Amino acid sequence: MSEKVIEIYGLPSKGPKDGLINAFKREQCPFLGRRCLKNRKSSPEKTIGTCTVGHGAERIIICPHRLIQNSQIFIDCIHLLTSHQPGNELHIVPEITVPGGSIDYVLASVKSGKVEDFVGVELQTLDSTGSIWPARQKLAHSVGIQVTQKDLKASKSFGMNWKMTAKTILVQLHHKIGTFHCCPVNGRRT
Repeated sequence: MSEKVIEIYGLPSKGPKDGLINAFKREQCPFLGRRCLKNRKSSPEKTIGTCTVGHGAERIIICPHRLIQNSQIFIDCIHLLTSHQPGNELHIVPEITVPGGSIDYVLASVKSGKVEDFVGVELQTLDSTGSIWPARQKLAHSVGIQVTQKDLKASKSFGMNWKMTAKTILVQLHHKIGTFHCCPVNGRRT
């Protein structure tokens, strides 16, 4: 498998042509239920929409919003709520500002309007190098969407920036670990 787009706006790149055309036109992220948040740096009015790419023989998720499909990631975190009891409400709260930045999501167990326990959920996918735009545009062209000749002839490719991804998550952990270590819930540290 060469470097290519595997999933665009939540749809498989080999999916039905009509669905892909509609996805390119609408630019909607099905995981967020809104317009894609990944904008092209050189044309911020355009979204990239690429969720998953092929790199070598691997399929790699490059958009963190792709991870929240069907809330599965939060379901998988319920066991981390050690004070959660059946019947408690579960709340998923996005973008909580804390010292050192913000937490992508907080999953909270709530009983009678009071937080019983919570867990921070930080999402990290792989960073890419180069440009995914030419591969995106070639996919758009393949389903009949007009793109520029410049985009079609672009020889730029992309790669995976493993080192930057590792650095990013380590820095985030360093900045936020103090917040989690010092936050008592019901008189205990989490």
